[in-house]
Amino acid sequence: MSAPPQGGPSRTHPETEKGDDRDVTAIDTPNPLRDPRDRRLNRIAGPSSIVFFGVTGDLARKKLLPAVYDLAHRGLLPPSFGLVGFGRRDWSHEEFAGEVRSHVEEHTRTGFDEDVWNQLAAGIRFVSGGFDDDDAFDALKDTLDELDRSQGTQGNHAFYLSIPPKSFEPVCAQLSRHGLAEHEDGGPFKRVVIEKPFGHDLASARELNTVVESVFPPDAIFRIDHYLGKETVQNLLALRFANQFFEPLWNANNVDHVQITMAEDIGIGGRAGYYDGVGAARDVIQNHLLQLLALTAMEEPISFDADHLRAEKEKVLSAVVVPEDPEANSARGQYKSGWQGGEKVTGFLDEEGFNPESTTETFAAIRLEINTRRWAGVPFYLRAGKRLGRRVTEIAVVFKKAPAVLFGDDAGLGHNAVVVRVQPDEGATIRFGSKVPGTQREVRDVSMDFSYGHNFTESSPEAYERLILDVLLGEPPLFPRHEEVELSWKILDPFEEAWAASDSRPEQYEPGSWGPQSAHDLLARDGRTWRRP
Repeated sequence: MSAPPQGGPSRTHPETEKGDDRDVTAIDTPNPLRDPRDRRLNRIAGPSSIVFFGVTGDLARKKLLPAVYDLAHRGLLPPSFGLVGFGRRDWSHEEFAGEVRSHVEEHTRTGFDEDVWNQLAAGIRFVSGGFDDDDAFDALKDTLDELDRSQGTQGNHAFYLSIPPKSFEPVCAQLSRHGLAEHEDGGPFKRVVIEKPFGHDLASARELNTVVESVFPPDAIFRIDHYLGKETVQNLLALRFANQFFEPLWNANNVDHVQITMAEDIGIGGRAGYYDGVGAARDVIQNHLLQLLALTAMEEPISFDADHLRAEKEKVLSAVVVPEDPEANSARGQYKSGWQGGEKVTGFLDEEGFNPESTTETFAAIRLEINTRRWAGVPFYLRAGKRLGRRVTEIAVVFKKAPAVLFGDDAGLGHNAVVVRVQPDEGATIRFGSKVPGTQREVRDVSMDFSYGHNFTESSPEAYERLILDVLLGEPPLFPRHEEVELSWKILDPFEEAWAASDSRPEQYEPGSWGPQSAHDLLARDGRTWRRP
């Protein structure tokens, strides 16, 4: 690999940028994909490297490696940066760089630029070996030492574990044994990034945390929940606390119920080895949806400091009330064979690699309440599933009906709602009643819609861009600590235990539908219905 020109791309014409409150002298030419606020807030990573374990997996190929390149393209990684892959493939550094380039060209968000690539490629390395291979970890240490010398990474290294949880312990043990996790206060950083799932129940989550914290201190452990890096999830805090007309209504006096949905229109595909025995509840509800619940229901934090944000989320999760009869307050389903979008699709139990007697659910819905003054008596309905009507993740805060004093019971008054769309069409909708033209007093629900794509010219970064940058900067607000993980398992475990003890199987549902009938019955018993996203 050839080194890029000194100084990297686009660094020949210094100019002065105007900030909101001061002038900032920049060393780069303007880049429309780069948010100037990143420079004003000093959100540019320092000299460092990141090591990817599981670098040949789908997540690394489609998300992680392109995210690193996009950060470089936005000018948020320094020339003194290293990217190391660790895996069993017998690749040279150059062969691995070629693999990375092909994935970047296919999945980059910001477009491929040869100069940016050349600068990034100068720091790309590959180490071949398994997690039980002492020689491979010796080679990894030598590689990182070489990057410190040649790239100037200064001993700052992050280890990204995009691997199954069962492999966390041997990898952490190897990092410790070979001195790769050693750190001193004020010295170079050593950080570890853990992909979900964080265990499969409360006991395993605690065991996993013990393993990781025996090697890395708590403030060096970054548990990734990529939903927390999505722009719309972060905007939820702005919507609630930066607007005066939402927060006074955001409570049990005005809110009828809350629905949190994550729907996918695809099946499990080739993930049989991972998905069987996990299911929709462990895969999505325990982490993504309970995090969304916490952000929706929490009190305003003192600041955006990580400890303050986490404290408010933990208060909410601690106050969640699990029903006395979890099975009666939940629904499970499995998609069956049928037609979806004009295409014949295979049923879950017929997917390759699955036990036809499996009771693993591809759809799960649960009903929870939160025992706080703000939310007492307000049900929160969480649902997640595959092969549903469309791909969408949203939070719907549904308000109580207005009194029919003026318009009468037959006027058609509905429920006002604030709907935050997390994906794919990021934005928010406010649903309210409006008089129908030409009638005396008929009211019909209409919507006002806000879309990021229509209202902002800035390109929203991918969640993994934000999260990887936060790891390199050592900024933890978007990463749940182990207390949040354990509280989430305390909420979900009673449902899992009730399902495991039950004689009933998950209910079959049609692909392209919105889940099994039992999910609709769950709300119907409360006199409510699911929103149609």
